[in-house]
Amino acid sequence: MKVKITRNAAKVIQAELDKPENEGLKLRVFITNSHGDHVHYGMDLGQPEGAEELVSTDKEIDVAVDPNESWLDGIKIDYLYLPEEGFVITNPSKGNHGDH
Repeated sequence: MKVKITRNAAKVIQAELDKPENEGLKLRVFITNSHGDHVHYGMDLGQPEGAEELVSTDKEIDVAVDPNESWLDGIKIDYLYLPEEGFVITNPSKGNHGDH
């Protein structure tokens, strides 16, 4: 499994992970809805659940993902400031370049 986190996203995620109330928590990315040819992603902080495994990234942030979900292999987590501030998760390896 591969997970990419951009520099902007890593700064925001690390700031959340560094808060005392989030000590010991991990970033989790999961699929919230599947439409056959594309999916919607969700993320939160917590402990790995079920079959989720931790994937190391080059930003030194471990991400819990389900290795049985092929749509999670190759995701890119970004944080955009425009046109509206927030996280965007895509999977370029699956042809998903920003619509979900």
